[in-house]
Amino acid sequence: MLLIEWFKTQHSPNKPLLRFIKNTLGFYPKNVFLYQLAFAHKSSNLTNGNGHHENNERLEYLGDAVLNLSVADFLYKKYPFKDEGFLSEMRSKIVSRQSLNHIAHKMGLSDFIRRDKASKNSFKSIDGNALEALLGAIYLDTNYVFTQSIIIERILLIHLDIAEVERRDWNFKGKLTNLAQKRHKSVSFHVIDIEHAGGSKLYHVEAIINNKVVGNGSDHSIKAAEQQAAEQAFKALTSQNR
Repeated sequence: MLLIEWFKTQHSPNKPLLRFIKNTLGFYPKNVFLYQLAFAHKSSNLTNGNGHHENNERLEYLGDAVLNLSVADFLYKKYPFKDEGFLSEMRSKIVSRQSLNHIAHKMGLSDFIRRDKASKNSFKSIDGNALEALLGAIYLDTNYVFTQSIIIERILLIHLDIAEVERRDWNFKGKLTNLAQKRHKSVSFHVIDIEHAGGSKLYHVEAIINNKVVGNGSDHSIKAAEQQAAEQAFKALTSQNR
């Protein structure tokens, strides 16, 4: 079977993509179109067998759900004596847009994303979104158990330092608020845009200090987006002379 799959790969017009999936994730896809679709950004649709235009937003929605459940299960088993607050914070740090963009970049997903090149730099979370869509494609092509094993063994444990994530400070919003109060500065957060992708939303948030934008964040929850913006703002504020 592996020989047949290898032979098909060598003679496929999608050879680079199939080779990437095999080398990075350890298996050959069955439904290749799903993986092509996973890398089709909304700015550059694909046409399916029925002549309909599709992009990766629906797969992104599905992959987001599979990822969250897989990470929650992984953390529950890895930290048997930690409370709900710790587990929720760890999951938020792992599945944040910042984290997923970083992982996707390390994996080299950008090379396969189909997008409108004229607006290439305007999509801040395109890599992380493609990663979630890829997970959605794997889930539909295989099953949940297999997808979870790929998420944990081939993605998280290889491309993410779990111990470093555990040490990483997450409450930058509280730290920013305290520091701003000490320096007699006002702090506020504003949602400046909401992107609708499949069945989910991507919130873009600004952190504002004394009416000046000093931080930006994007995530599927307002709270996580605020934390990203707060981290940027806190670092900017601490670098200033008192």
